[in-house]
Amino acid sequence: MSHVSPAGLFAHDSTAPPKANRVLPLFSLAGKTAIVTGATAGIGLAVAQGFAEAGANVAIWYNSKKDQAEAAAAEIEKDYGVKCKAYQVNVASFPTVSSAINDQILPEFNSRLDVFVANSGIAWEDGPMLDGPAEDRMKRYKQIIDTNLDGTFFCARVAGEIFRRQKQEGLQGFTYGSFIATASMSGSIVNVPQLQTAYNASKAGVIHLVKSLAVEWVGFARANTVSPGYIITEISKFCDEGTKKAWRDKIPMGREGEPNELKGAYLYLASDAASYTTGLDLVVDGGYCAP
Repeated sequence: MSHVSPAGLFAHDSTAPPKANRVLPLFSLAGKTAIVTGATAGIGLAVAQGFAEAGANVAIWYNSKKDQAEAAAAEIEKDYGVKCKAYQVNVASFPTVSSAINDQILPEFNSRLDVFVANSGIAWEDGPMLDGPAEDRMKRYKQIIDTNLDGTFFCARVAGEIFRRQKQEGLQGFTYGSFIATASMSGSIVNVPQLQTAYNASKAGVIHLVKSLAVEWVGFARANTVSPGYIITEISKFCDEGTKKAWRDKIPMGREGEPNELKGAYLYLASDAASYTTGLDLVVDGGYCAP
């Protein structure tokens, strides 16, 4: 059922605030289930660790690095005393995403889903779109869109159905679902000196996709994006030191961020502390976009 009338007006009181009046308990994810895609390393792994520390059971997704992902899951279980398991999932395939969530993860994680983080993404490493053979550029463009944008849409479709069903059925302990996508400041600005039109376009799409879901999903889930600036991860390894120096010249804080510095942003959006936050693009960039 839509919360928007044919006249474009929203229903009143379609959500409810938390009953707690203390803030720290609102950040707890105890008893909740979270899925984090692209969580073998970097931002995704840091987010999974942060959720586990807050008490969530976490399913982490990987594409190819099975041993690394399984080792990360085992370490999370050991360090935080929660359930954590790694799954190989191609986010660019809707049937694969649907099967992984409904046929594997839900039965193994208390038949519930509270938080979904669509973090999988690939970079554009090929420079100006007009350089090189057109066929190669188009193939790479499709890969970027398939993973970064379509993959987010596919994950949202499955997670949203589950969030809605759980709210309708009154699942114990379920307040509202939280869908979080990793976008990028590149969805709002044009990076220099590296040129990455396809990547920028994919992340701009992610931001607007999730803002749109925030409106559609009122009543059973919140939807937000986190837009990191330059973070020290594998996705930026292709850039040389000269390029990275140029980044630092443009960052008021004068440095790239660490994945751990994003844990708080994702935890806030995942938790009931963000009960009145939806449709937000939370930029965490050391001030890059401020000047």
